Amino acid sequence: MRLLAPALVTAAVLLSACGTTETPTSAPTESAGGPVTVTDSRGKEVKLDSPAQKVVTLEWAETETVASLGVMPVGVADATGYKTWDSAVPLAADVKDVGKRNEPSVDSIVALDPDLVIMAKGRDETLASQLEKYVPVIVTKASDASRNLDRLREDTKLIARAIGKSAEGDALLAELDTALADGKKAVEAKGAAGTPFVMADGWLQGSTVNIRPFGKGSLVSDAAEAVGLKNAWTGEVDPQWGLGATDVEGLTALTDPKTVLFYSASEDDVFTTGLAANPVWQRLPFVVSKKVVKLEPGTWTFGGPKSVIEVAEQFVKATTA
Repeated sequence: MRLLAPALVTAAVLLSACGTTETPTSAPTESAGGPVTVTDSRGKEVKLDSPAQKVVTLEWAETETVASLGVMPVGVADATGYKTWDSAVPLAADVKDVGKRNEPSVDSIVALDPDLVIMAKGRDETLASQLEKYVPVIVTKASDASRNLDRLREDTKLIARAIGKSAEGDALLAELDTALADGKKAVEAKGAAGTPFVMADGWLQGSTVNIRPFGKGSLVSDAAEAVGLKNAWTGEVDPQWGLGATDVEGLTALTDPKTVLFYSASEDDVFTTGLAANPVWQRLPFVVSKKVVKLEPGTWTFGGPKSVIEVAEQFVKATTA
C-alpha cells in the first residue's frame, strides 16, 4: 500500500483541506536525560520525564525524521509502505508495524510500551486522546501549503526536542539548507534558473489515468523553487498539501516547451503504462522534447528533511545535465 493510496489521497486532499497557522513551540527545557516539555501543533503542552527513546510514529515523514535524528522508532504505521515509498532513511528490521496510517492499532502501539507516540495533524482526531490514556502523544503540523518548508523546520525541531536530539535536529536542518543553497548555485551556474516544471503522480481508475499535480505550496514545489525552478502548474490546489487533480487533457495547459515534467511512481508507473499510447500525451511539449523525468523509486514527496534533499538533488541534476 502506498503512502497515500491514490484514490484515498484524492479524498484526503478534499477532506483535509484545512491548512493550519499554529506555530508549534517548545519550552527550552531539554537537557541531558532531564525532563522535556514541548508544545505541539494542538497547543498542548506535553511533559516527558526524560527525552523519549522508545518512539512510535504514525506517519512516514515523522518516521523518517525520528530515524534521521538517530532514534530508530520501535513501531511505525505501515512499515511496508514506508520501505516502498521512503528510502531516505531505512528502517531497522526489528521495527514493528502498528497498522495502517489512517487506522493504526491502539493495542499494538500500547503493547510496545513506548515513551512517546508522534502523529500528524489531520489524521483521526480522536486517536490522540485514546492513546493518551496510556502514553504521551505529540501531534505535528504535517503539511501547510502556505509555508511548508518553514513548517517542516518547526516539526523537525519539535520532534528533535522531544527525543533529546536538538543538536542533531539543527544539524539536519543545516544540511537541508546547504543542499538547497548548493542546488540553487548549480542551477544558476548552468543558466537554468527559472526553468518551468510540473511535478505529478498518478494512478489508474478503470481505464482512466488520474493525475495529481503538486502545485505551488506543496513540499516538493517549495524544494524545487528553493533551487531556482518555477512551478508551471497554476490549477487549483488544496491549502494543506498543495495538491490538485487533473487528467491528461488538463496537462495541455502547459504549453511552454521548456517545461520539465517530474513524476513519482514507486509502484505502478501509469505515466509509461497508461499514457504512452495516448495521442494527447504524445503531443504534450515535455513529451515531444523528452523532458519527462521519473524520480527515483522511494523518493517520498511528503517526507522529512532527508526526503526534501533527495527531491531537490534530483531536480537539480535533471535541469543542469
